[in-house]
Amino acid sequence: MTLPNASQRALRDYIKSIESLEVEKKSIADDIKEKFAEAKGAGFDVKAMRKIIKLRKQSQDDRDHEQAIMDTYMHALQMFDGTPMGAHIADQMQEEARVQ
Repeated sequence: MTLPNASQRALRDYIKSIESLEVEKKSIADDIKEKFAEAKGAGFDVKAMRKIIKLRKQSQDDRDHEQAIMDTYMHALQMFDGTPMGAHIADQMQEEARVQ
């Protein structure tokens, strides 16, 4: 199967454009990596920064939903037992059970 000349040129242009963008993407990724290294050198916790950046991309509703699921799962795994957060979650779950 052979593409018409115009389609071949268009395909070539798309491929070149995508390859160029891939190079830019790599450069930007390197810049981001360097910025995280600078932050780490200044004493910041990069892992926490990455989490904050992820959270800032989400809506408040999405963050609340994700947190509710995490709290439920952590409670199910007894990861909160014996902590103030665990007591709070247990109280909330009991209140929800009463309402239903």
